Amino acid sequence: MLSIENISTYYNKICALNNININIREKEIIAIIGNNGAGKTTLINTITGIVNPTKGQIIFKNKNITANNTEKLVAEGIVQVPEGREIFSDLTVMENLELGAYLRFKREGKEKVRETIENVFMLFPLLKIRQKQLAGTLSGGEQQMLAIGRGLMSKPKLMLLDEPSLGLAPLVVEEVFNTILKLNKEGTTFLIVEQNAYTALSYSHRAYVLELGKIVLQGKSKDLLNNEKVKESFLGKRKK
Repeated sequence: MLSIENISTYYNKICALNNININIREKEIIAIIGNNGAGKTTLINTITGIVNPTKGQIIFKNKNITANNTEKLVAEGIVQVPEGREIFSDLTVMENLELGAYLRFKREGKEKVRETIENVFMLFPLLKIRQKQLAGTLSGGEQQMLAIGRGLMSKPKLMLLDEPSLGLAPLVVEEVFNTILKLNKEGTTFLIVEQNAYTALSYSHRAYVLELGKIVLQGKSKDLLNNEKVKESFLGKRKK
């Protein structure tokens, strides 16, 4: 579905990503784990065209999308839920959701968009209750639900989630990731960048470990959970 081939990305002369190769198949949940500064957010921003790679290419459904602008990528079926959620605080929940479907209004009409809103409300019942409430007054967990819901409004084939657990209580994190599992079973593919390695590996099919812009490990998530290096670096195990 998505192939990242020999991608390197620089900020001025600083190498943020070094020869990255990642392959994502349809209906997979892929996790990218790593410490702060590993290049995780740069990777997502490179995929979505916010940052242009210095070399390499990105192929989505047999199309070269390297450095495409955001509007084109959304139209192709890729949507990003950014770190920190970045909802429109001064707009209502409903207005945020409608903005997520801005490309669909002309193409499909209000009725189809309304159907998607109802689907989002079924997924996140609290958003229906708070649909007229200003988004900035929601709790952190509700804002994350809104950010995911807004992303779903474009009916994406691939969702890129940047630190979805950031700042959330453990029970809310579990609820968010269970929702990701449900959406995945319904056909949505996910690439999740996450510092909470245990959660990311517990809910994903495969994972890649980034260190200083390089992929140092990759494999099935259940195998990486038992990998000694991963345990020592991310899961709290200390050498004797």
